[in-house]
Amino acid sequence: MINTLLCLSCIGQTLVLLIVANGSPILIRDLLKERFKLPVDMGKILHDGYPLFGRSKTWRGLIASVVTTALAALAMNLSFFTGVLFSLTAMSGDLLSSFIKRRLGYAESSRARYIDTIPESFLPALALHLQIGLGWMDILAVGVIFFLTQVFLSPILYRLHIRNRPY
Repeated sequence: MINTLLCLSCIGQTLVLLIVANGSPILIRDLLKERFKLPVDMGKILHDGYPLFGRSKTWRGLIASVVTTALAALAMNLSFFTGVLFSLTAMSGDLLSSFIKRRLGYAESSRARYIDTIPESFLPALALHLQIGLGWMDILAVGVIFFLTQVFLSPILYRLHIRNRPY
């Protein structure tokens, strides 16, 4: 028998972890400005003339994401390790989307709706679905809700000067 019910608390926990994992690098950027701004790709330019990831993907953002997501996981009665893995898979998805956008010639911090949201939402949901209790429909719901949240919140965050560019 196929379980068709969604686990709303599981979806909610996953969305909170996604917001924390993806939001903490932005907050640490605004807090620290230019301090400790070391790019993950160390400025590497590939044969196509574009950076591997770009200057906006920094070690401080990665560290902030890992620490805050691990603490958020603990606050939700998940393990610290689950939070660390969640953050690392979300940030891997973010780096993958940056890599793809650079190969396609998109400027740093530019928006490509599907490329920006699919890897960073589905990778952690898929990788940690057992730890969080997500079913396949829950994972799909997480991706769709995260995408819609990005679309509707991005203009607001831009007006609040949290985002550099609107969608």
